[in-house]
Order: sequence, then structure tokens, then C-alpha cells
Amino acid sequence: MQTGENGTRVVEFILLGFPGSPYLQMFIFTLFLTMYLLTILGNMSIIILVITQCRLHSPMYFFLCNLSFLEIWYTTAIIPKTLGIITGSSRSISLAGCTLQMYFVLSCGSTEFFLLTVMAYDRYLAICFPLHYSTIMDISLSSKLAVGSWLWGFLIISIIVIFISRLSFCGPNVINHFFCNTDSWIILSCTDTYAVELATFIISVFVILVPCLVTVLSYIFIIGTILQMPSARGRQKAFSTCSSHLAVVGIWYGSTIFLYVKPSKGTSLESAKVVNILNTIVTPLLNPFIYTLRNKEVKEAVKRTIQGRYHLKEIGRVLFESVCRTKSHPSKW
Repeated sequence: MQTGENGTRVVEFILLGFPGSPYLQMFIFTLFLTMYLLTILGNMSIIILVITQCRLHSPMYFFLCNLSFLEIWYTTAIIPKTLGIITGSSRSISLAGCTLQMYFVLSCGSTEFFLLTVMAYDRYLAICFPLHYSTIMDISLSSKLAVGSWLWGFLIISIIVIFISRLSFCGPNVINHFFCNTDSWIILSCTDTYAVELATFIISVFVILVPCLVTVLSYIFIIGTILQMPSARGRQKAFSTCSSHLAVVGIWYGSTIFLYVKPSKGTSLESAKVVNILNTIVTPLLNPFIYTLRNKEVKEAVKRTIQGRYHLKEIGRVLFESVCRTKSHPSKW
């Protein structure tokens, strides 16, 4: 803390993390670390696979690459610090660090809403207007939609950060959370937080409910088109894919609406921790499996990659044996 003209001012906070015995802390640490590594590995595999496989060079997989790249940064902004909190080695965080973490977490979350909406729109065009899809969703439009999602996601959260930067913290400095979240942080402010709560609520409505409405409408049209398909097998396959997508969308939207689209102090901080685990750790882990690994094209791309590596190993083995035989039986020339 620092003492100035207006009294004591908090410049550092303590993150509580999760309560429980040392054994429970070790279990949570192991679980979070495992999920984090799987999230990084899964999303990096998707990015590498899409880049290296020419058959996956389409708008759909371009958006999936953006989503995977986003999930890596989203979880990295939270989990490494959380692991330090659980072990007790890094519970403190500066005011600037707390603001920066909150900005990146909220910005990545906002960007994910826009990307999910863009992906739903892409599927809407592909299924409902298959003959015009390639001309509408070209490289130019897909690039603009992806860049626009990133820009809007990071710019709109700047408004909340501007309001929060005007708050004063006089103590206590203990945050009852495992990262700097708006609910658990601004409750410690010794100044009026009405403007921050109102701005957060309005932005949440725009960032969450509007994309949610567009996504739901897109899937309604998609399902309507699927029901008109003559092939029962095609309908079953399409419904299976849509249900998987909607499962992740449901978890993401449901948990985030619960956290943000309400008065900021209207939710228990302990229940908020549990819900935050869903959209900050669980959902980024599930996305690679639900959005791509259950996709037939991606499965075939994985098989081609594995077979290609096997053939390269076989070629390398044959060359190695040939060199060894040449050395064992040198030429008489």
C-alpha cells in the first residue's frame, strides 16, 4: 500500500484462489496443469494441421484456426498465474497487472463471441446457400470478419478498463478469486462503482446477447435446411455436427451470461469461481475435440499426416541401411 494526500492507496492485491486442504490444492494444481497442457497441445495441433494440409484451406478452418489461437492466449492469461496461486508461490499481483490480466481475459472472451457468431454465419451460408457460398465467403470477406472480430473484441473492452482505471482502492486488498475478475475486484473499491457496473452490463448485452441472437438464428435456419434434406443419413450426420457445436456454444454462452449479464454484485463469488472454470478452462479444452477432431475431413487429414511421417521414416530407414551396407562392402572401383 502507498500513503498519499487522500490516505492509503492499494497498489498490490492478494488472490485467494481455492480453499481446501493441501491434498485438495495438489489435486486442483495437477488437474489445471494437465488441462492447460492438453489445451495448448490440442489447439496448436489444429493450427499446424490446417496450415500444412491444403485440403483444409477453407474459410471454415481459417476461422477454426483463429479460434484455436484465441483459446491458447485466453487460457495463458489465466492458468499460469492460477497455478502460482495454488502453490502459494505467486499470490500477489500489482494494480497494473490486475488491470492488464482482466483486460486480456475480457478481450479474448469478447473476441470469442464474435468468432463463434462468424462461424455460425459461415455454416449458415455453406448449408443454406451452397451454390453461392464460394463467391460470398471468399478470402477477402473471411479475412475481414476475422480481423473485425479481433478488433471489436479488444476495443470494446477498453471502455470498461477506462472506467476501472478511475476507481480507488483503499483496502482491503484480498481478491476472492483465482484471477482478476470484475465482480471480485471492483467490490473492493472504496469509490462508487455504479458507472463501472452499468458500463459492464451494457457492453455485456452488446457483446453476449447480440451475437447469441445471431448464432441462434443461424442455427435455426441451418436446422430448417437440414430437415429438408432427402437423405436420412445426411440429416443424421448434420444434426450430430450441429449438436456438438451447440453444446460448446451453450456452455460458453450460458456461463458467461450468468457471470456478466446481471448487476455486478448480484452473484455469489464462490459460485462465480465454479462457473468461471467452465468458460476459462473447460471450454477451451473441449473446443479442439468438438469443433475439429470429430470432423471427418480433419480425421482424414490426421491420417494423411501420420501416414506421411511413416513413409518418411521408412525412406529414412532404407537410406540408412543402404549407407550401412555400402560401408560394410565398399566398392572395388
